[in-house]
Amino acid sequence: ATTLPNAMRQALAAYNARAWAEAERLCQYVLQAESDYFDALNLLGVIAAQTQRLEQAADLLDRAVAISPRNASVLNNLGSLLLDLDRAGDALTRLDQSVSIRPDYPEAHYNRGVALYRLKQLEAALQAYERAIAIRPDYADAWHNRGIVLQDLKQLGAAVASYDRAIAIRPHYANTHMNLGDALKRLQRLEDAIASYNRVIAIKPDSANAWLNRGITLHELKRLDEALASYDQAFALDPDLEHLSGFMLHTRMQICDWDQFDTQLADLARKVEHGKNAVAPLHLLPLLDSPMLHKNNAEIHVKAKYPHNDALGVIPKGVPQDKLRIGYFSADFGEHPVAFLSAELFELHDKQCFEITAFSFGAHQGTAMQQRLAAAFDRFIDVSNKSDVETARLARELNIDIAVDLSGYTTGSRPGIFACRAAPIQVSYIGFLGTTGAACMDYLFADDTIIPGQSRQHYSEKIAYLPSYQVNDSQRRIADKVLAGAELGLPDTGFVFCCFNNNYKITPAVFDGWMRILQAVAGSVLFLYTDNEQAGPNLRRAAQARGIDGNRLVFGQRLPRAEYLARYRAADLFLDTSPYNAGVTASDALWAGLPVLTLMGESFASRVAASLLTAIQLPELITGSQAQYEALAIELATHPQQLAHIRNKLADNRLTTPLFDTPAFARHIEAAYRLMVGRHHADLAPDHILVP
Repeated sequence: ATTLPNAMRQALAAYNARAWAEAERLCQYVLQAESDYFDALNLLGVIAAQTQRLEQAADLLDRAVAISPRNASVLNNLGSLLLDLDRAGDALTRLDQSVSIRPDYPEAHYNRGVALYRLKQLEAALQAYERAIAIRPDYADAWHNRGIVLQDLKQLGAAVASYDRAIAIRPHYANTHMNLGDALKRLQRLEDAIASYNRVIAIKPDSANAWLNRGITLHELKRLDEALASYDQAFALDPDLEHLSGFMLHTRMQICDWDQFDTQLADLARKVEHGKNAVAPLHLLPLLDSPMLHKNNAEIHVKAKYPHNDALGVIPKGVPQDKLRIGYFSADFGEHPVAFLSAELFELHDKQCFEITAFSFGAHQGTAMQQRLAAAFDRFIDVSNKSDVETARLARELNIDIAVDLSGYTTGSRPGIFACRAAPIQVSYIGFLGTTGAACMDYLFADDTIIPGQSRQHYSEKIAYLPSYQVNDSQRRIADKVLAGAELGLPDTGFVFCCFNNNYKITPAVFDGWMRILQAVAGSVLFLYTDNEQAGPNLRRAAQARGIDGNRLVFGQRLPRAEYLARYRAADLFLDTSPYNAGVTASDALWAGLPVLTLMGESFASRVAASLLTAIQLPELITGSQAQYEALAIELATHPQQLAHIRNKLADNRLTTPLFDTPAFARHIEAAYRLMVGRHHADLAPDHILVP
């Protein structure tokens, strides 16, 4: 008979020859004779793991550890296996045992880093990777993972250096080049980021993610045609890649290329309906007037990208303070529409009753607006280099009562902060015109024009109803300079329609309506804004295809803000877009004395201009159908006395109605904050709030 040691030698030889079935047979033979034979249990566990029988492998290695509890290697293997089983807490226990027995074991320290990272203990994970590197300086995986942790901690320069070390050791690992590209992109080293994505593609041409990230970076550089070509490559490799369909269509909307609009929109809607994370929430708003689909898509997005993060534990209930502490969180405390709208609110908050703190995670360029905002807050804190967890912890340490997210899902936003629960009450306002779909957001500000009672089901938050939704800055200055038509490229005579909304808000249906309006109003022109070289020529070609001379479209360029506001005075009527209305552009037009015509839909974004017109008491400019919208535009353009009456009414209402009454708005939003905090301290769950 074969002795047990001989059987194990044969089993090991069979394993090394990849004759795993024979190795298993021999191990089972050994265990039948001696059920606690360590080497047989260990080898069977290794074979089970390599053949993806993970639960069986974990059981076998557990039995091996019970026999030899101070075997660091088996403890490390068991920890690694438990990580594969997504049992990070159990894995960490075994890996802690492994390194306590053998402190110079680099693989165990590395695996500890993986476990700690999954448990969202980032600083501890960083220390584990650095310990592995100290023992083995050429440990490429540890350098790579160290970079990932540093990136999550917003230490982007250090992350880049860590990735560079990993690449120096192992030049042809595509994932490291990919993560390096992501870090460089966040540092706004966009050309360097593209070079990294190009290296990924050279190593792994079928990397759809590399083509996508390359496209996103080219998009940031305004190289939109190149971005589209990169997206097309990604789509050919993986048409269901996260957000890809949305990026493709959004970029085409930016350059007003509608050749594939209907097909791509139908494909996008179908993907959202089937639960796929195909489009960023912001990119869906201009495409479909469906609050139900907007909510579904936001929920898909938040589940995939920003699930609940319990790294800080349950937020303790505080005691009422002398002042309510409000934290405003934004990437846009600078030259941005959110700041243009809200600056005066921050200045007018009642500082006897409220303490307000800015948590800024955008660029800091020292502009006049940033200086104005910094002076308005009790504290202005730059958290751009803090992680989401660190920022939420800081808000908790400052005893913030209400965290107000002014960014939502717009560029530079940080939803992960709110997933950590930065404050007992969390509110979404102004930056993102729709529901966040996030359970961590308690309230959404609106008014009853934007969200009538029967529409609440389409919003995951409770609605805090203000008398008027949009805050405005009544201090915004309009240049005294009179901008003549010829100076702007406008004709000396003829009616001037205008729309200075972003190009991506112009759908083919909106443009069709505009062209019918131009057809009906002889000599009229349409004054638009473009922010890229392709949009203007594409729009002129689209006009020609609809029987309108392309020269009847006039394009304005970016101007200093005071002159931009003065430019509205060269137009006769602002034509709004739908389903994504004008927001700040509509209030800018009204502030400058220009009437705004809107088509009100069902979704949040499609009702904002109607809210503004209600607040300034011009409901006659709100229409409910495309036919009514076009008819009223034509009527106002061809009946000067009717338009003059509206302009006079606008002039009378401008400073006497709620829209630009910022002191009243400040009182209303403060009343809402008091009601929210009152419910919280009374142990009542968030509920719909109506500010009288």
